[in-house]
Amino acid sequence: MKFSQMPYSRPDMPAMFAQLDGLTARLKEAGSAGEQLALYKEKDALMSRFNTLSAICSIRNTVDTRDKFYEDEQAYLDEQYPLISEKLQAFNRALAESPFRPELEEELGALVFTNIEIELRSFSPEIVPLMQEENRLCTEYQKLYASARIEFMGKTVTIAQLGPYKQDPDRAVRKAAVEAEGTFFDQHQAQFDELYDKLVKNRTEQAKKLGFENYLPLGFLRMGRNCYTPEDLDGFRRQVVRDLVPLAVKVKERQQKRLGLDSFKFYDDPLKFRDGSAKPQGTPEEIMAAGKRMYHELSAETGEFIDLMMENELFDVLAKEGKAPGGYCTNLPDYKYPFIFSNFNGTSGDVDVLTHEAGHAFADYIAARTIDIAANRWPTMEGCETHSMSMEFLTAPWHHLFFGPMTDKYELSHGEDALTFIPYGCLVDHFQQEVYSHPEMTPEERNQTWALLEKVYRPYLDMEGIPFYGRGAGWQRQTHIYQSPFYYIDYCLAQVMSLQFFALSLEDRQKAWEKYMAFVRLGGTRTFVDLAHGVDMRSPLDEGCVKDVCAKTYQWTQAHLVE
Repeated sequence: MKFSQMPYSRPDMPAMFAQLDGLTARLKEAGSAGEQLALYKEKDALMSRFNTLSAICSIRNTVDTRDKFYEDEQAYLDEQYPLISEKLQAFNRALAESPFRPELEEELGALVFTNIEIELRSFSPEIVPLMQEENRLCTEYQKLYASARIEFMGKTVTIAQLGPYKQDPDRAVRKAAVEAEGTFFDQHQAQFDELYDKLVKNRTEQAKKLGFENYLPLGFLRMGRNCYTPEDLDGFRRQVVRDLVPLAVKVKERQQKRLGLDSFKFYDDPLKFRDGSAKPQGTPEEIMAAGKRMYHELSAETGEFIDLMMENELFDVLAKEGKAPGGYCTNLPDYKYPFIFSNFNGTSGDVDVLTHEAGHAFADYIAARTIDIAANRWPTMEGCETHSMSMEFLTAPWHHLFFGPMTDKYELSHGEDALTFIPYGCLVDHFQQEVYSHPEMTPEERNQTWALLEKVYRPYLDMEGIPFYGRGAGWQRQTHIYQSPFYYIDYCLAQVMSLQFFALSLEDRQKAWEKYMAFVRLGGTRTFVDLAHGVDMRSPLDEGCVKDVCAKTYQWTQAHLVE
């Protein structure tokens, strides 16, 4: 069924709550593991229907944030999600306390119960009102961000549509584009500051009601971290600062030399080559057609996947007025369909949609067809991001379809960007750790913290005199900081995994693809560390992994320099 034809109606929440209550009561009364397993699957079917409807609503709301119907529906669902969580937690608690748990673990897998216990520690009915407010604030931030209408060079553009100007070979245009973007955020400074201040206080209050000192341990639990500790992540960040930041500085020194600049300003960072960064060749329709050819040639599975996506309108990728910022992949479980949302703007990021987001979508496509238990289909987020970031590199033999004569430029900048991204992602994570450790911080103190950490993780950037960025507020452009706290480090862990797949693909492309498929087919049946080790790869948390893996990629970029 095409996405435009999918019906939406507001879920009957009272009926759904009654059904979940009834399933929980029957679970407690069940006399065998078989009965409980049947009830578990009945619960999954009920949630599949709800999750499908809520995904349809969310997609249509982000495609056009001005649509009053879906705006109201999203606001309603934002109120319902915590109430659903309350009902699901009651069901899960009964499941975890089942006298038949050993038999259930045999059927569902022990990891399902590990993850349930993590969820139970992160929720209590008394925080439902706070969770509802948190959802409302996140939606308000998204709407404010999407409201940007920026007058630039005779046009009215969104933030996404400023992207090409920020990569213009003319330094004056790049500077003006960054200043125009910054001016929008400066004009709405009080709103952005107030929204984040409320979110920090809200999340801190949730944590305290659950018995935590601050939001840090609660945020860790909500990311489902089930195989490593906060100290392990601290150690990962230290590896990045020690072993990768010096390489990132060298990458940027090379870039500055390529650009022929005496100084390296913040607005120079997006431009990778003096005559322009690599851009996709062709119209959006031609880019999508190239993506279809690529996946047909990559493997039989990816060919079937891309046909499903194309034939059922499961992409919405053009930047347009009123559209929410960023990009994502979500799923429509009743249909076994993924969905990809993005904002094409004529930059290389458009191709990333057909590699990164399609990596997520392909993993969902495989899992929905091969793994019966929904809870076992998706790993934790660093595993999910490994699906997407690795696909970016494994599709390299087809990059010429998108970039033509600029392919070498794209591949060099892609490798360099992977190296410099990891420190940035760690910066985002470290900043949030500081903020939630000190929730009393003022907006100015938060900006000062960000500016100080920039010097640790991105010492090569000069932001002096630039609106918004110059006052240390650039973090407000990173939607995850508002909407998905502590998610961003998962990208960093996944990027290290992707660079391992990249290195292997340079030696044996077929072996790399087979190993990737083995990783994807495991879904969420193992922890992240066990997924890595299960396909004979190193975990990014292993001491020395960052240094070894990133050094190989740096050496590759050094051998493939393009002017």
